[in-house]
Amino acid sequence: MAVKRVGQKIKMKSVDELLCVPSVAGCEEIEVARIHPFKDHPFKVLDDEKMHELVESIMLNGILVPVTVRQMEDGDYEMISGHRRLYAVKVIGLERIPAIVKDYDDDEAILAMVDSNLQREEILPSEKAFAYKMKYDAMRRQGQRSDLTSSRIGTKLPEGRADDELAQQVGESRGQLHRYLRLVELIPSILDLVDKKALSLATAVEISFVESKVQEMLYDYMMENDICKTFQIFALRNYLKENGTINKSELMRILNENAPKDESNRFQQLTITKKKLQEYFPTFYTKSQMEKVLFKLLEDWKKQNTETEG
Repeated sequence: MAVKRVGQKIKMKSVDELLCVPSVAGCEEIEVARIHPFKDHPFKVLDDEKMHELVESIMLNGILVPVTVRQMEDGDYEMISGHRRLYAVKVIGLERIPAIVKDYDDDEAILAMVDSNLQREEILPSEKAFAYKMKYDAMRRQGQRSDLTSSRIGTKLPEGRADDELAQQVGESRGQLHRYLRLVELIPSILDLVDKKALSLATAVEISFVESKVQEMLYDYMMENDICKTFQIFALRNYLKENGTINKSELMRILNENAPKDESNRFQQLTITKKKLQEYFPTFYTKSQMEKVLFKLLEDWKKQNTETEG
């Protein structure tokens, strides 16, 4: 029995072998340059370790599953399913890719694109949010159409039932589905915090009801202080309901006043090193003289801060 040697080279397929069209009905070769990403594609294509594994797999085995596209009015093609495979093929340098051309209208294309990408192992909250929103809107439009008795993808829905049907299809509760739909109202920097698991979904949903200008101030606050809790956003939203607008100083006051209370170290002894004090005081100053200056500065700061808030 032949034994595989350590360090034995892996035999890569030739270009002709890589481009061998899979035996799938309707499959043909299409020029890579003529395939364009799906408009507003909500799923990220990352040049990460999994992409490197996909590239290696294609170089060893060829393209086993053809991509799915639809033809556009100018004769080029829009990708429906296979954005990662297309990226990998471009990395390898192949000029053509096996593809199946589908005759989808806009809404059918959205439904097919979302459904195929939801099969991924890992999906970010932002990807779910925009994918669910695209599919939800498409399903609602189909439910409102009177020119079709049914859709070629899925079933035409009565108006108002799209969310129930979508929740069932994607395996979410109706409430969880609506939480994800709310995320599309977040500014990108805050949505990124959700993807990084720095901000909880529940808190992010509450933030989504706040206008983008306030969200920007809120993001700055979280970067300078700490990630906000849901009850802090409740307080902020209540203030906005009563006042309509808010400035950064008032926003800070509300968030700080409603921050989680931790009095354990708030008024413990504050230590300032001698080296740090020497940066600001002459060496001949006594302890009492330095305290007097510091408290005077604090009084001025308090007065100035109070006037600003007023």
